[in-house]
Amino acid sequence: MTFDDVRTFALTWPEVEDGTCYGTPALKVRKKMLARLKADGDSLVMPDVPLDERAMLVESQPKVSYFTDHYADYPIVLIRLSKAKRAAVEPFLQRRWRALASKAARTQYDAREGA
Repeated sequence: MTFDDVRTFALTWPEVEDGTCYGTPALKVRKKMLARLKADGDSLVMPDVPLDERAMLVESQPKVSYFTDHYADYPIVLIRLSKAKRAAVEPFLQRRWRALASKAARTQYDAREGA
């Protein structure tokens, strides 16, 4: 995967827009960060991943999921996009999107997807 792949599916969700964060490409929902690309061009910063869940991901998928000392105390996981599959990344992004999107946007999306 690449960040462009992530952009392609995430921009189909209501209220998602391109932006920047710390000088790197980002996706935002209502001006809040959904995810961003790190300066290395391969790592996706995904917020709102609880520490226990992050630990499980890092243990079970060490080639894909990791974190650095900088993020040790934050509910953030880093995903190596070059090693990741959409099926693993999309659910985390969609969970974050649901937390940031308006109720109207979630309702619109659910109606469109038949959820």
